[in-house]
Amino acid sequence: MTDHSLNNKVVLIAGGVKNLGGLIARDLASHGARAVAVHYNSNASRADAEATVAALKALGVEAQAWQADLTRASAVEQLFNEAKARFGKIDIAINTVGKVLKKPIIEISEDEYDQMFAVNAKSAFFFIKEAGKHLEDNGKLVTLVTSLLGAFTPFYAAYGGSKAPVEHFTRAAAKEFGARGISVTAVGPGPMDTPFFYPAEGADAVAYHKSAAALSPSSKTGLTDIEDVVPFIRHLVTEGWWITGQTLLINGGYTTK
Repeated sequence: MTDHSLNNKVVLIAGGVKNLGGLIARDLASHGARAVAVHYNSNASRADAEATVAALKALGVEAQAWQADLTRASAVEQLFNEAKARFGKIDIAINTVGKVLKKPIIEISEDEYDQMFAVNAKSAFFFIKEAGKHLEDNGKLVTLVTSLLGAFTPFYAAYGGSKAPVEHFTRAAAKEFGARGISVTAVGPGPMDTPFFYPAEGADAVAYHKSAAALSPSSKTGLTDIEDVVPFIRHLVTEGWWITGQTLLINGGYTTK
């Protein structure tokens, strides 16, 4: 019988040194992973990377961080190659990388459009590609998207639009990698209480988002808390492996499809 536990598993997490990615790294380490490789984008996150690696090692797992700009396909390939060389294999790959832009369509420049699609769509595509090449049989692959994929709203055309292709990448990869027992999913949290959220929103929008989910009154912030998302990620990369090709919106009833 295939072992879908985290026992002896090696995990690679893009954007894995802070916020949701950092919490996922710590959670999977505390639940039995043997090694966790974490990626970060820029020198601004180096201190977070060092702190996360130290925390992972304190939990008794092997850990290392890599810096890379994943909007370059060669960098994604190198990340997988180096992580696999360091730890011997990769069983679970999770991509939390993303960039938000809230702006009317008529104000979005070509450079902004290109950057959004490079971060949210291109990097996701090549992460999925390399995962398909490098994951062990019966591996797990998860990409973070957004609950805005289920919303009818203005101002997020570039953000939601650049995350939307990941649904199609996920479905195709689930079919293509399924023969090897690899499950492929996308997870779309609602607006999360992290520094990633607030810079794009004004005070009125923040107040709205904090009251928009059906379960907002029961949440400590009204928003999606990263602590509430992590158990679903853990489930998808363990016993929840039979879920594949799906986009799951985890948002307390903020929106649905």
